[in-house]
Amino acid sequence: MRIATYNVEWFDALFADDGSLQDDDGWSARHDVTRADQIAALGIVFTALDADAVMVIEAPDSHSRRNGVTALENFAAAFGLRARKAVIGFVNDTQQEIALLYDPDVLQASHDPLGEETGIKGRHGAPRFDGAFRIDLDVDAREDKVRFSKPPLEISARAASGRAFRLIGAHLKSKAPHGAETRDEVMRISIANRRKQLAQAIWLRARIDQHLEQGDPLIVLGDLNDGPGLDEYEDLFGRSSVEIVLGVGNGPRLFDPHAAQALTQRFGARPTTARFFLSKDNRFLQALLDYVMISADLMDLTPRWRIWHPFDDPGCWRTPELRQALLTASDHFPVTLDIDL
Repeated sequence: MRIATYNVEWFDALFADDGSLQDDDGWSARHDVTRADQIAALGIVFTALDADAVMVIEAPDSHSRRNGVTALENFAAAFGLRARKAVIGFVNDTQQEIALLYDPDVLQASHDPLGEETGIKGRHGAPRFDGAFRIDLDVDAREDKVRFSKPPLEISARAASGRAFRLIGAHLKSKAPHGAETRDEVMRISIANRRKQLAQAIWLRARIDQHLEQGDPLIVLGDLNDGPGLDEYEDLFGRSSVEIVLGVGNGPRLFDPHAAQALTQRFGARPTTARFFLSKDNRFLQALLDYVMISADLMDLTPRWRIWHPFDDPGCWRTPELRQALLTASDHFPVTLDIDL
């Protein structure tokens, strides 16, 4: 089985309110890319992936006037994808949902959120992801209430073989200091955002611990917007959110080879999954932001990971059409896990 995570930059902008594709020469939300070009590129990428399930990060918006499931299923139908059925969890107000697009012939999948509902007061531990998490973020003896801007998607899945497992799709909050105008504001907002992101990682890890304690086969995948050594504020808090989600200390851990390589190799070449243009510096920045982490029991099922990077992956590089499509489709590249489920 092939399971993928793919952050599609502003996927929502490619659809009309009725969920139909806007396959025209109007501009997409990507810089200097038309809707038709992005749609065609995404069709090439999703077709090449040929995945049984794709955790789509920044999936089309879903609310009273738009239906993200309809949009994704229309996209799948337009390109004849096997992964043609969609499920979305708790919707949010950012126009960037988390959704699973999957092949119903080989996989059963349903939104199955765990944890207690919190109301406005919040709870400790691992409440439901659409609620509030109570934690002291800044050691001031006062609890903060943290919410997910994009609640993780919890999936109960069963393969055609009968094997049951869990998926958690996550998109943690970015640490970019939006709105800052001075150096002090940049520092203040960046530190506050990192605190919130680490709290989200702690909340997510609490749910992971519940599954591992119960012996649930588990795959956690998505865009964590973080990685070891990604910014100077990591040292202030001692660890990255990626390390928290993977597991620290002597407890049970998740595994992702790309995260492991980045954690053990502070200098030199590292794997990357995203590529952004920095207009101020007139250059591209590459970063490892997207992960597919698995529980220890799944390590026995011959897992194989692949980052579909247009320059670093030989297969992508040797296929010009796919290489260009990956660059046109999004600022992130897919990550796949092939595993014998």
